Amino acid sequence: MVVAVTSVDVTAWTGRFDEVLTALESLFVRPEPRRTVRDYLRGLLSGVERKNSWWLAEHAGHARPDSMQRLLTTATWDADEARDQVRRDVVRHLGPDGVLIFDDTGVLKKGTCSVGVQRQYTGTAGRIENSQVAVFATYASRKGRALVDRRLYLPRSWCDDADRRNAAGVPDDVSFATKPQLATEMVAATAAAGVNVEWVTADEAYGVNAAFRADLRDRGLSYVLAVSCHTHVQLGVGRRRVDRLVATLPATCWQRYSAGNGSKGPRTYDWAWIGLAAHSPDRWLLVRRNTKTGELAYYLAWSPNPHPLRTLVRVAGSRWATEEAFQASKGQVGLDHYQVRGWTPWHRHVTLCMIALAFLVTVTAAENHPPETDAPPGPQPIIPDPCRLIALSVAEARRLLAHFIIQPVRDTVHVLRWSTWRRQHQALAQSHHYKRRLIDP
Repeated sequence: MVVAVTSVDVTAWTGRFDEVLTALESLFVRPEPRRTVRDYLRGLLSGVERKNSWWLAEHAGHARPDSMQRLLTTATWDADEARDQVRRDVVRHLGPDGVLIFDDTGVLKKGTCSVGVQRQYTGTAGRIENSQVAVFATYASRKGRALVDRRLYLPRSWCDDADRRNAAGVPDDVSFATKPQLATEMVAATAAAGVNVEWVTADEAYGVNAAFRADLRDRGLSYVLAVSCHTHVQLGVGRRRVDRLVATLPATCWQRYSAGNGSKGPRTYDWAWIGLAAHSPDRWLLVRRNTKTGELAYYLAWSPNPHPLRTLVRVAGSRWATEEAFQASKGQVGLDHYQVRGWTPWHRHVTLCMIALAFLVTVTAAENHPPETDAPPGPQPIIPDPCRLIALSVAEARRLLAHFIIQPVRDTVHVLRWSTWRRQHQALAQSHHYKRRLIDP
């Protein structure tokens, strides 16, 4: 069988990359960090094994990692302004009226010095581990999804410890905030930026927070938020737990809808909804039932306007997009590859990773949704044609980018010099560790 060979517009990708770099370099005054941030971003989009300062410096042809480390620590630039550029760029290329999704992710860490680290639950490990946790906002439309905001979760043990805060460079105006409160801050920042968001969704850690839901209603933002089975809703006969209420529903209440297409086919569930507008600030209770296991999931939904059930199902099903964004940001651009401890370096590395991911997402969106076919797609066949090419993915775009545009320095002397430098640095670190253990057993 002869397989068709596709092509990508490398010239357009190069021009788009230069556009991103030009906007980013405008945040710097001195030429040295401008060159370094260009090398850093190219390294994040490359195929290097680890995307920390050492590996990125070697990839860029630097003799030492000093300039990369200065970029994250002492160089003068505002990571929040760069974040704002990411948000504007993503909305411009993925289209308005997307869904804003909130979720948190963790990075496993050793020791006690990395800012915000402590033993806490993280979904990355699925258990309590020594880790850092951050809340992210993902913007998702039918063209793609990308991270557009971030807040590092600072546990109360850190907020109350002045010595640890000072050592990590935590600003004085940063106080303890729960994860829903951090999400509320990002909602306010998104609204202040003039981003037109049609819907908001999040998992039950945010959905059960009444203050978070109330803030969304006050802003007129529609939402479909997951809640636990223990959540109570107000009915005419009093307050009822959602799981006990759903147990009384007749079989005729359930309707079968797809929550969107996955890699292996439509994600089809049974759905039921109950109107709450007469007794509760939440307009609807939405229930999802797994067609095979019967497992139930619950959502509270609100909108200033009436909507059909299929719209609520679409929004509820869009929450998987944030998991895809986390997977791409960690697997493709090194979101969790950092080796920094301070507040400022963490925000700078994460923001640069968000820029790299946004670039990949926007170029794939341009390839998969060219202007002449930008209209919503019509009915799709139930079984896709096996001879067609699937849509260009973020991972495939990064591989093509690394092959055609971003090439590492492969000089033999350079590679051997870096090997020697790493081994000397590691030997020095090992010696210090041994001395500390022997002096203070």
